[in-house]
Amino acid sequence: MRRVTYRYKNSHLEAYFWLIALVLLALSSPEQATHYTLCIFKNLGFDFCPGCGLGHGIAFLFHGQFADSWQAHPLALMAVVVLLFRIFKILKDGIIYTQ
Repeated sequence: MRRVTYRYKNSHLEAYFWLIALVLLALSSPEQATHYTLCIFKNLGFDFCPGCGLGHGIAFLFHGQFADSWQAHPLALMAVVVLLFRIFKILKDGIIYTQ
């Protein structure tokens, strides 16, 4: 009989970080205007940032508002797919099958 054990590695912290971030974006209200931003470009006074709108796009996506998600950032769906794949890969690599 094969026994499945789970090996804890420090890289799992990355998976947990991304998973918590996606859950928080899913629970947030995308229509709500934000007063503070973590964007370095916006804080330095630049008008253009290639990543701005990605968080809103992901939040719209989780709320089923696909057109608004595309409008906020066209790569929101791709970002969610990549992050879910990364989370799955990290957690899958931690499973060890022993006999």
